[in-house]
Amino acid sequence: AVALIPARQGSKRVPGKNVRRLEGHPMLAYTIEPAIESGVFDAVVVSTDAEETAAIARHYGAEVPFLRPAEFAGDRSPDIEWVEYTLNELRRQGRSWDCFSILRPTSPFRTAETIRRAWAAFTAQDGVDALRAVEKCAQHPAKMWVVQGDRMVPLLQPSDPGAPPWHSMPYQALPPIYVQNASLEIAWTRVVTEKRTIAGDVQMPFL
Repeated sequence: AVALIPARQGSKRVPGKNVRRLEGHPMLAYTIEPAIESGVFDAVVVSTDAEETAAIARHYGAEVPFLRPAEFAGDRSPDIEWVEYTLNELRRQGRSWDCFSILRPTSPFRTAETIRRAWAAFTAQDGVDALRAVEKCAQHPAKMWVVQGDRMVPLLQPSDPGAPPWHSMPYQALPPIYVQNASLEIAWTRVVTEKRTIAGDVQMPFL
């Protein structure tokens, strides 16, 4: 397996977020260290479009074998673009893996033990394409609305047309809903090459 850490330079919401200091170290360091410590990965590779970020990544023990092209580093660039580019470039260098994991620097409190636990859960399953970290929604999407001018419609409706609308149901009566928290993803590399996606069709939850 290979760990892929995305750390593009541009961020409109929080400029420079991947290298901002937290307790004396750049945010990026708090993802590199547990990835290495976990012992799960043959390589820990940072994908960045900035030489400054690359230097920081190398200082903390990660590899940056090449910079990410600008066309894959925009604020609307989908993950599949940089993941596909990175795996293809590494393959051209004679390096390939069965699995990859995406570890984002915006989750600095992820531990090596958490990574090991996720890896054990993923490899124990048959027939899954990917694992993704999720947590229970604090605000249930059944209580959410889409505003259309001076009207609004529910985001979600029950599948049974005769059932009461979910937005009028007590929270405890609604089906449990989970949201991805972007802290950890693992997938078979074949989902990129065969399906051009980072998660495939069958995902398992990691709570």
